[in-house]
This record gives sequence, structure tokens and C-alpha cells, in this order.
Amino acid sequence: MSKGMRNANQALLSGCSAGGLASILHCDEFQSLFPGSTKVKCLSDAGLFMDAADVSGGHTLRSFFSGVVSLQGVKKNLPSTCTDHLDATSCFFPQNLINNVKTPLFILNAAYDSWQVQESLAPKTADPQGNWHDCTMNNERCSASQIEFLQDFRNHMLNAVKGFAVSRQNGLFINSCFAHCQSERQDTWFADDSPIVDNKPVAIAVGDWYFGRASVKAIDCAYPCDRTCHNLVFK
Repeated sequence: MSKGMRNANQALLSGCSAGGLASILHCDEFQSLFPGSTKVKCLSDAGLFMDAADVSGGHTLRSFFSGVVSLQGVKKNLPSTCTDHLDATSCFFPQNLINNVKTPLFILNAAYDSWQVQESLAPKTADPQGNWHDCTMNNERCSASQIEFLQDFRNHMLNAVKGFAVSRQNGLFINSCFAHCQSERQDTWFADDSPIVDNKPVAIAVGDWYFGRASVKAIDCAYPCDRTCHNLVFK
């Protein structure tokens, strides 16, 4: 702020993955640093980590987040609007936070977030026989039952953003891709063949929301309907 940021007319706090989560956690705090005349908004890319059951019925990501919350003493920095009625680990999951963020927030996420598929839904600890290995590396190798499991995860994500999407000030772009962090790569952010929902690539959707040109609540149809995806394939 001392280097000139306090004089900004517009400010956008954004981040990808863990940074996307941080953009949600610190959005209102960021906004409070500026005078009321500054237009402040936040963008979370691939930060919508879900408190979801893994393929073994366990909660791998919840266990991981619990360790982070405990190690870093995070509770005191989490919104009291959440911690007043939920435990600190639950309040580290965006699904329990986004409805109470007062600053305009845009959530950009792949419905089949590839990091969550690999590290939360089907990590090696939950899949010791490796039945999910091929599917997590390449979505085209998923069986019908595996796709059904992933569709349940997508539905869980869409249910989590229903209340958030009601607010006119918020923006949403959830495409049915196997991807992670779509704002930091030119091919997914703004290229001739970038992923599209409602005839808009990510950059145009975010721009329309940020500059107030249009309301953006873009939710893709379920996989495999979207042929514009840049699905990540791992070797």
C-alpha cells in the first residue's frame, strides 16, 4: 500500500490452486485495505477444494487440511461467521465460506478438477490396487462407473455454489473439463481455441464480470458434452 497501491482505482486479488483458496480466505481483508472509492474484487482459480469422500469412502483432503489448520494455527485467521458454528477444518473449505464473502468474488473452476481427482478423490492411499490410476492420468481411460463417481463430485460442487451464485455481484465459470488453473495458461485463458461456456472463453467471462459489462454465471453441461476443453493428460 505504501508503494502506491492505496491510490489504486481498481484492484483484483487473484490466485490459482492454493492461491485460489487464499483469494477466498483473504478477499474481505484485502478489500478493507482500500478506501471505499476503490473498486475491489477477487478471483479464485481452481481454489474450490471440496470436502468430498474419496473412492475408499474416506476423507483424504479433509485429513490433509486438518493438518494444515493445526500446524499453522489457522483458526484465529478464519472468518468468525464460519467458526462460530463449524470447526476450523470445515472453515478451511471454500464451500463453507463463499456465501459470507462480502466483496465481489469470481469462482473459476473445472468441475472435474484434475488435482482434486488425483489427490483428493483417488489418491494412492485410497486406491492401493491402482484401479483408478489410468483414469486419473487420462479421463478418456475412465470406466462408466468411474465417470459416474466423478459426476457425483461435479453435482456436489454445483450444489455448493448455488447460494453463492444467487448474488448479482458474484461471478461463476465452472466448465466440465479435467483441468487445474485455467487463468495462468494462455491456451486456456484467452486463445483462439480456449475453453468456452456460453460462447465466452475464460478471459472474456472474467472481464465482463470485473468491468460490469454483464452478469456471468456460466455452468457447463456435464462431461463429455464440452468439446472445447483442454483436458490435462499425465504420463
